[in-house]
Amino acid sequence: MNFLNQFNIKFKDPNLLDQALTHSSYSNEHQCKNYERLEFLGDAVLELATSDYFYRMTTYKEGEMSKIRASFVCEKALATYARNLKMNEYIRVGHGQEQNINDTIIADVFEAVVGAIYLDQGYEAAKKYIDAILIPYINSGTYFLEDYKSALQEMVQTDKKSLEYILISDKGPAHNKEFEMEVRIDGMVYGTGIGKSKKEAEQNAALNAIKKSAGRKL
Repeated sequence: MNFLNQFNIKFKDPNLLDQALTHSSYSNEHQCKNYERLEFLGDAVLELATSDYFYRMTTYKEGEMSKIRASFVCEKALATYARNLKMNEYIRVGHGQEQNINDTIIADVFEAVVGAIYLDQGYEAAKKYIDAILIPYINSGTYFLEDYKSALQEMVQTDKKSLEYILISDKGPAHNKEFEMEVRIDGMVYGTGIGKSKKEAEQNAALNAIKKSAGRKL
């Protein structure tokens, strides 16, 4: 399949891959195995591989690693990886599910494929596959969780430091305002953000701070 060919992965047991791509609605109609058990396994492999990467390749503290890892293994992230690989085009669903192959299903399938690779070829092959997909997103500064303020707050609470958002500028007419905010930790500027509202600007400032936090103690 195309989404595996680019990683030079060829299954010894093709049935495992078929199972990983099969939704319960399809398995109920055709009396075959679905991806649910493989998803359970793949979730654990994915968590181990990403934890290993952040432990070895960053200086994040425990709380920071947990929050950053969560961003790259959340449903939105997994569905994004799968869609970009066009994995979603191979998912088998029942007739009633055909128009509703949503992000939850697609993310579950991504995990199931990881589980299938692990069973078929071992942990190192699965980790190599995961790294090849996730690391470019990590290096590009992509962040998938949307509540960046909460994420930054949790990271900062590790050391119980003070965090505040400061309005830097307020431009434009009332119907088209543009706000610029700074986020400061113990008085030092860690990020800036612009938005159509103060809340949006604060979220963007928090995201900017998170992106800059690699290798830097908050």
